[in-house]
Amino acid sequence: MAYQAGGQRTVPRPFPDSLEAQAYLQDYATLLEAVSFPSVVLDHRWDVVLANTAFASLFRGVGPHPTAMPGDNFLRFVLFHPDASMVLADHETRWCLPMLAHLAAALERHAHDPALQAVRRDIAQDPLMEAAYRQGLPHWVRAVGERAVEHDGAVRPLVHPDPRWGATDCRVVDETPRSLRDMGYTRLTLVLRPARRPASAITRRTVRARRTAGHLSVVPAPEV
Repeated sequence: MAYQAGGQRTVPRPFPDSLEAQAYLQDYATLLEAVSFPSVVLDHRWDVVLANTAFASLFRGVGPHPTAMPGDNFLRFVLFHPDASMVLADHETRWCLPMLAHLAAALERHAHDPALQAVRRDIAQDPLMEAAYRQGLPHWVRAVGERAVEHDGAVRPLVHPDPRWGATDCRVVDETPRSLRDMGYTRLTLVLRPARRPASAITRRTVRARRTAGHLSVVPAPEV
């Protein structure tokens, strides 16, 4: 069973059989917890293997969801959670489209992976999102270039629930060491920048977002 920094996961994840690899991950969780910025270790399905307290704090305001919690699967969170746009600013263009591009690439490498295929089926169930994936995404990739799709080095906007950060930007940094990469994992750290809006503006934006759709317009709201 995989562990998050700060406690045991409630949902089991695939975990290396090697005792040495398990010990490495447990020590790596301790290292991750010492990082002040949100940092997360993901597998090829974007299942969260390890995450630090700063990562959990970033998403502490999101509501419950049966399949798209940020601490379980980050891909599903970005695409399907109705509260994702409350934290991930410019949600559709700066977060969803890059994630859709990564999903397409992952499906090329792992065509028969049932978890990735399930995400693809969920996309296909919504006509607008299916059109975005099939027609809009290739056009967007051609327009911005392959480099803009990559997470490492990308600067993306977010709204942190802690007013000391507030509405700001983060640089996504790939910090994957060889040992994690050999296990099929990737580590991403969101390096936060100082707040670029006063707290009052952040509050107005948050209230306004809650009064509108609150989730990606081409993604169906979760069933109640």
